[in-house]
Amino acid sequence: MFFGSSAVVAVLYGYFTEAFLFFIAAGIADYADGFVARILNVSSDVGKQLDSMGDMVSFGVFPGAIYYVLLAHYFGEDGFHPGVLVFAALPAFCVTVFSGLRLAKFNLDTRQTENFIGLPTPAATLLTVGLLTIFYKNSFGLQDAVTNPYFLLPVIAILSYLLVSEIPFFSLKFKKFTWKGNEERFSILLLSLVLLFILKEPAFFVVIALYIFFNLMKYVLSVLR
Repeated sequence: MFFGSSAVVAVLYGYFTEAFLFFIAAGIADYADGFVARILNVSSDVGKQLDSMGDMVSFGVFPGAIYYVLLAHYFGEDGFHPGVLVFAALPAFCVTVFSGLRLAKFNLDTRQTENFIGLPTPAATLLTVGLLTIFYKNSFGLQDAVTNPYFLLPVIAILSYLLVSEIPFFSLKFKKFTWKGNEERFSILLLSLVLLFILKEPAFFVVIALYIFFNLMKYVLSVLR
C-alpha cells in the first residue's frame, strides 16, 4: 500500500517518473506476495482483504489520479493544488469506483481461481500508465490527443464497464513457467518486449489494448458458436 499511495501522490504533484517507479514497485510487491503465498500454500480471509486494500490504492486510486491529471491538464490546470478541484476532471475517478466494485466481486466470486471474469485491475492500470507515459514523453506528438476529453471519457467509460463485466479474461500471472498452459501469457510477454523495443513509451497502452481486444474477440466468437 505504501508504494501505491506514493505513486498517487507523485502523479498528482506532477512527479511522473517517480510515480512510474512507485507503481512498478507496487506491481512487483503485489505479484510477489501472491507468488509466495501459492508456493507456501497459505491463505487467509484477512490476507485476502488486506491484499484488496493495497490493490484498491495501486490499481484503483492511482489510475483515477492519472486520468484526473490528464483531464485537468486539458482544462488548463498543470499539477495538483491543495484546496483546488478541477470539477470537469472528476469523472476520472469513475475508474476508481468501478475498480473497487471489481475487487469486491473478485473476493466473492469463486469462478475466478484460474482466469478472470471482467478486466483485471492491473491490466486497466497498465493501459492508463501507458497513456501517462505518452503524455509525459509526448510520444509521436500525441500529448494533446491523450488529454482530450473526447478520447479520455470514452476510455474511462469502456474500462469502467469492462472491470465489472462478465467477459472472461485470461490471467497474466504465471503459476509455472512451462510453455504448455501458458501459450497466451508467453505470447503477450514476447509481444510486449517487441513493442517496447519498437514503440517505447506507447507500448504499455498498445499491449493492453491488444490484450483487451483479443479477449473480447474470444468472447464474441464463443457467443456466436
